Amino acid sequence: MKSRGYSIAVVSRRAEQSIAGGHPWVYDSEVQSIQPACADGMPCDVVNSAGKYIATAFYNSSSKIRLRIISTNVNEPVDAAFFERRLRRAVDYRRSVMGEQFSCCRLVFGDADGLPGLTVDRFGDVLVTQTLSLGIELHKQEIFSSLVAILREMGEDIRGVYERNDVSVRRLEGMEQGVGWLPMDCTPDAAALPTDVIITENGIKYHVDIANGQKTGFFLDQKFNRQAVARIAKGKRVLDCFTHTGSFALNAARAGAESVTAVDISEDALSTARANAALNGLDNVDFLCANVFDLLPTLKKGAYDLIILDPPAFTKSRATIENAIKGYKEINLRAMKLLAGGGWLATCSCSHFVTDTLFCDMLRSAAADAGVRLRQAEARQQAADHPIAWGIPETAYLKFYIFQKM
Repeated sequence: MKSRGYSIAVVSRRAEQSIAGGHPWVYDSEVQSIQPACADGMPCDVVNSAGKYIATAFYNSSSKIRLRIISTNVNEPVDAAFFERRLRRAVDYRRSVMGEQFSCCRLVFGDADGLPGLTVDRFGDVLVTQTLSLGIELHKQEIFSSLVAILREMGEDIRGVYERNDVSVRRLEGMEQGVGWLPMDCTPDAAALPTDVIITENGIKYHVDIANGQKTGFFLDQKFNRQAVARIAKGKRVLDCFTHTGSFALNAARAGAESVTAVDISEDALSTARANAALNGLDNVDFLCANVFDLLPTLKKGAYDLIILDPPAFTKSRATIENAIKGYKEINLRAMKLLAGGGWLATCSCSHFVTDTLFCDMLRSAAADAGVRLRQAEARQQAADHPIAWGIPETAYLKFYIFQKM
């Protein structure tokens, strides 16, 4: 192939097949050589053993993921125009699929948008970001300046970009951790902004602590699943387990639930949930600080008509999948037993290591052990602002089901 001035990385046949199937990661053991030496975070061209061009990738000798594919077009240089095209495509996609929810959504979802390791969530006029790959880190000023410019061009005002780079995975990429407003020419007053932001989702207002909340401050991926639960909540006694800052609970309460009990082990999260309930004038919801695993066995059968299980990821590696399945089974079995006939169960898993097949097998096993029959009402995934890229199984992580107990 004709040289473009990039280093040339020769990869194994296995890596070549993986890239052809759409997966954007090449591990260290799959890189056979790279010439000349490539600086970490810089682009290189990826070729097979015969020298045929396969892709362009960011290189990082500090990472087990040695190459992160960013293009399969040999005529596409990695420059400012490259990032602008990717960002514009990502934003246009969200405008198409999110409609009125565009003001509060995920604007960039890493590899699913061809921007590896980059997450950007929009909370009104503030963008909250995580940068988990060195290649993106080195270009972040031009990336975020371009993104703000694109949004402003569309009439969307953005006052600041807040970085939530407080995750240990950055160390695996040779980067330091840190949080704070990103200094930018286009948002000179960002440092003076409060880090408590009020957003509106599904007509409900929330306090979002972008500096201290989990991940970027609020879980946007369940927004339409919350609507699905709200559709069946009217007149029902609802138990929302792992409520965090109250999103499922408030959707059920606003939809006319007779009562809602929202449970979480974190008193800090419940403090925000209570503030969210007050912000929306909802008085049909109570909050309980408890361990869900300890609480469920103590509850009276038939006390609730709708139980929601939205736990955190029980596993973040393949090594602990078996224990995760045991945890999912325990809470689902308990919930199935608690519901009287005709009761409803909304249950999910947000771990991509627990596949849909594993999750459904677990649910079948739990139902059999509980001696109950289930009628499936809905099978759902994450909201469309977290798109699933075929060929990248890591992007298909959320499984969400609604059942009625027969």
